[in-house]
Amino acid sequence: MPVSGEAAQAAPRDATVLHALDGGVSWITLNRPEAMNAVTWDQRERIIALLTDASADPAVRAVVLTATGRGFCAGADLRGAPAQARERVPGDVSRTIRLGAQRLIAAVLDCEKPVIAAVNGTAAGIGAHLAFACDLVLAADTAKFIEVFVRRGLVPDGGGAYLLPRLVGPQRAKELMFFGDALSAADAEQMGLVNRTVPEGELSALAAAWAGRLAAGPTRALALAKQLVNASLDGDRAAAFAAEAAAQEINMTTRDAAEGVAAFVERRTPEYRGH
Repeated sequence: MPVSGEAAQAAPRDATVLHALDGGVSWITLNRPEAMNAVTWDQRERIIALLTDASADPAVRAVVLTATGRGFCAGADLRGAPAQARERVPGDVSRTIRLGAQRLIAAVLDCEKPVIAAVNGTAAGIGAHLAFACDLVLAADTAKFIEVFVRRGLVPDGGGAYLLPRLVGPQRAKELMFFGDALSAADAEQMGLVNRTVPEGELSALAAAWAGRLAAGPTRALALAKQLVNASLDGDRAAAFAAEAAAQEINMTTRDAAEGVAAFVERRTPEYRGH
């Protein structure tokens, strides 16, 4: 995972989130290994900003979200949050969730570039949901996923009750949330939460290979396909068909669509430029 060298562009204002742009791939790396990468308020805002930038930057054509050390993300670290200026009143908690954990997950879901999670270690609580929100999930065979909320007497946040039933069905989602047991990477793959599980030493190379393939692809078509799939789980067939037709209309105006058709007719490999 690139975090240094000529291609690396580390964030000068926050060394706890490393950033590098390499070959059209934006690498976002949580870098608090001593805390198992429990995400702070500052880290959350930095990740959201980087994902927002990735959507708008034509130089970015894929994103990899990963971490250093033994943990991918051990959940939320509230010690880095701004101090409470007054006594809590009704509405404060829901507002904090909306503007915090839910914004983070929405930033992944709404990113206009495909996002790969390269889960190098434990992903717990919001850390697990951060991975599950990604378009593709790769995991080291040592990784674990934990719906830790029940262990603290809490309701899952960060979109967990939205994401999990759509990925594994309601019964499996309830099993994970009700018991809070650690789920191995192999079991997560079998359940459909992970696309591929590989030995720890091979994770970075696989993430780079998959991200490279995405970065060489038709970027706008991938963005539209992502939107269609995400929206299809929330609407009826008529809405899904209408969205599909609209996406096709938009995509056929792109240079990459014209290139793809021309390459097929000319029996050559297409050269996509991301627009």
